[in-house]
Amino acid sequence: MGAGTEPDGSSRSDAEWERFLRESVAGAADAPKEPSARAREVSKRLRAEPGGGPEGWRAYAPARRKRRTGWYALGLLASLVLLVVALAPGRIGDLFADDDADSPLGAESARPTQAPPAGAAGRPTEEQPFHGSPAAKWADGAAGITVPKARAVGWMSAAEVERALTRSRDFLVDAGLDRGVLRGERPKDAIALISPHQEDVQALLKTAFRTPSEKNDPLLLFSRFRPSRTHLVGDVVKTRGRLTYREGRRGALQVTADVTFVYPVTPADAKGDDEIVRTIVRRELVLSWDNPDKVITEPGTFSIVSYKYDMTNGGCGAPTGYFTPPFGTDPDRRTDEASTEIDPYDRSTPVGQGKSSKDECRKATRS
Repeated sequence: MGAGTEPDGSSRSDAEWERFLRESVAGAADAPKEPSARAREVSKRLRAEPGGGPEGWRAYAPARRKRRTGWYALGLLASLVLLVVALAPGRIGDLFADDDADSPLGAESARPTQAPPAGAAGRPTEEQPFHGSPAAKWADGAAGITVPKARAVGWMSAAEVERALTRSRDFLVDAGLDRGVLRGERPKDAIALISPHQEDVQALLKTAFRTPSEKNDPLLLFSRFRPSRTHLVGDVVKTRGRLTYREGRRGALQVTADVTFVYPVTPADAKGDDEIVRTIVRRELVLSWDNPDKVITEPGTFSIVSYKYDMTNGGCGAPTGYFTPPFGTDPDRRTDEASTEIDPYDRSTPVGQGKSSKDECRKATRS
C-alpha cells in the first residue's frame, strides 16, 4: 500500500498528505506528553518518602478493611455494666437516685416487702422540707392514698362500694390533711362521716378535745398541732398508703386504710434558720359500712372497727391533744436507749400501737 493510498485503494490528496506529515512531527494537541526529566526526578523522590507520597490522578487504591476497635470496646463496656447490674442492682439504683428529683414513686398497690433505701444525705430546708427523706419521692396529700377498683361486696353494688371508698378516703383527708384541723380546729367534716350510733367512739369524741387522756385522745384519729408552738412548713404533707376492702360482718363492706403522713414543722417563733423536724404518723383504720337493714346506722356514715397508729417526733409527754415535736433542747428530745426504735418509713411490717405515754415513747431511726 503506497504512502498516499487509503486502505480501500483510493489515493489521498497532496494537501491531506502534507497535513498528516505536519501533525505527525508536531504531535496532536490533546495527545499525552512525556514528563520532563525534572518531573520524573520529583516523582521518584516522593515515592521514596514514608507514605508513598500523594496518590496520582486516577490511581487505584484497593479498599482497606477498617479495624472496629471502637465498637469492640463499647461492647465490652456494655457487658461489664450488665454484669454489675445483675450482681448488685440496688447499688446501681442508689448511684443514680436523687431523692429530690421529679420522679415520684408509683402508687402503692400492696404492702412492700422491705423498707425504702436511705435517701441522699442533707438537711431539710424551707424550700425542700423533705430533702434527705424517702418521702421526697412520695405523692402530695390525697394523691398518695391509693383507692382500689370497686366491685360489688355484700349488700353494696359496685357503684355503692365506689362511693364508700371515696368517702373513706375523704375521712383520711379531713382527719390528717385539712389545714384547719392540722392547726388545731375541730375536725367537723371528718366527724360527720362517723355513725352517730356508735356509742364508744362518740364518747371518745365528746371528751377528747376538752380533756384529752390516754384513753380519749384526739390524736388516735386526727392529726393536730398547737399553732402557738408549732408551724407547718410549706403547703405539702407527703403521704403513702392504700385502701383495701372485703366483706365484713352481716354483709357489711369493711374498708382498711393503711397510710403514712409526713409533716415537716418548725417552732412557731422560728427565725428562718431553725431546725426542721418531720413528725411521721402511720395510721391503720378499719371502717365498716353497715347494712342499714341489719345495723342501726345513718346513710353515708361508717362505724370504726379499730384504730391504731405509730408516731415518731410527735412528743413523748402526757397527752395534750396535739403533737408536740421536739425542737432544740426540748425535754422530749431524749436518747433513751430503752425507747423502742422504729423506722417510720418502713411500711413492710404491721402497724403497732403508737402511744404518747412517757414509758412507751418511740424513737425514730431516721427522719
